[in-house]
Amino acid sequence: MTNPFFKNKGPFKIDKLLKLSGIKSFTNLKNIKIHDIKDLSTSTPKDITFFHSKKYFNIASKTNALFCITTETLKNYLPHNCNKIIVDNVLITTAKITKIFYPDSVTDDFDSTSKEINKTSFKKKVKYGKNVLIGKNVKIGINCSIGHNSIIEKNVVIGNNCSIGSNVILRNTIVNNNVHILDGCIIGKKGFGFFPGKKENFRYPQIGVVIINDNAEIGCGSTIDRGSMSNTIIGKNTYLDNQIHIAHNVKIGDNCIIAGQVGFAGSSILGNHVMIGGQAGVSGHLKIGNNVHIGGGSGVINDIADNSKVMGYPAKSLKNFIRENKWYIKLQL
Repeated sequence: MTNPFFKNKGPFKIDKLLKLSGIKSFTNLKNIKIHDIKDLSTSTPKDITFFHSKKYFNIASKTNALFCITTETLKNYLPHNCNKIIVDNVLITTAKITKIFYPDSVTDDFDSTSKEINKTSFKKKVKYGKNVLIGKNVKIGINCSIGHNSIIEKNVVIGNNCSIGSNVILRNTIVNNNVHILDGCIIGKKGFGFFPGKKENFRYPQIGVVIINDNAEIGCGSTIDRGSMSNTIIGKNTYLDNQIHIAHNVKIGDNCIIAGQVGFAGSSILGNHVMIGGQAGVSGHLKIGNNVHIGGGSGVINDIADNSKVMGYPAKSLKNFIRENKWYIKLQL
């Protein structure tokens, strides 16, 4: 799928691409054109990808990318027909190349194409409050409403029967049908991705989008960051309570219920029918299985298998938590 929010400046010859990134080029392959940078699983033989952690060796071994940015210790996991670009820091190199393809993805300036909704074709199609702004190429389905002071930025897609609250900003987002987004949400802004430096921090481009599937609800004051390389996804019929933060690349399954003030670090994946109590935290790059229950205030720092019930910090099985804290539980009775 062509990215509707960020313009790809490619293709680039691999020789030029590597030189612009400060990498020694391949003399025998310098004229090959690279059309895009993608993650391991979605790359095609026209793309460049990256492989920075052994955790993803299984996906890396099946990638279709023509080139892969990686390290000396990881290169042997990649297919033979994938050309390895060996670097010291995979993520910084990936960030530099991504910025070359998508130079507009680093900053998050306001949408200068936005107009007052009463000056657009939506004035007769949408129920809206005061001071609503709509960007260029926005698509909105039937029977939708938008509250006061909300901004729907360029290229955003909203399906049928959707309710967008007041003081909401939608950017780089695709909203499917029957979705409710409550007041004060900010969805689709860049994630918290950068590399600390002594003089200045190096910002990682964020070229993904947010996809909110059918019948989902996003509670007041919640923030959902767009993906960095892949997308941030909210599953069908998933309900988020108020003041929830979802970082870039997080993927939440269908029919999940997540209580207030839960925070997700980047790139974690939740299965279906997951329930999480208030003020829990989920670390990055984790896999939470189907039908998992996580108690309020828990800190999840490891993967959780299907059908598990966990609580505490670090989160452990509910039975173990109760056994280890019997003395405290008795004090509360």
